[in-house]
Amino acid sequence: MKAETSQAADNPKRCQRNAGKQMARAGIGTKSQQDLQMQLEQTKQEHKVKSREQKLAEIERQFALKQQKKREKHKGYYGKEQPCLN
Repeated sequence: MKAETSQAADNPKRCQRNAGKQMARAGIGTKSQQDLQMQLEQTKQEHKVKSREQKLAEIERQFALKQQKKREKHKGYYGKEQPCLN
């Protein structure tokens, strides 16, 4: 007869991997630490969104400025406001 032992018990590396997986599933620390981690992640996401919006706004502003300069270049001499010579 064959001895009924589980494969997991025989292999120490597998035991260690399984223990690590169980610890990872359990999460970090206490409930308050988990709340702090969640709050940190939310703040990080908000900052990321805000930063991206600011970056896009700056790109739009730069594009508008470039377009305005391009239009002013092509107006020519008479397109600019000239002082009255009366």
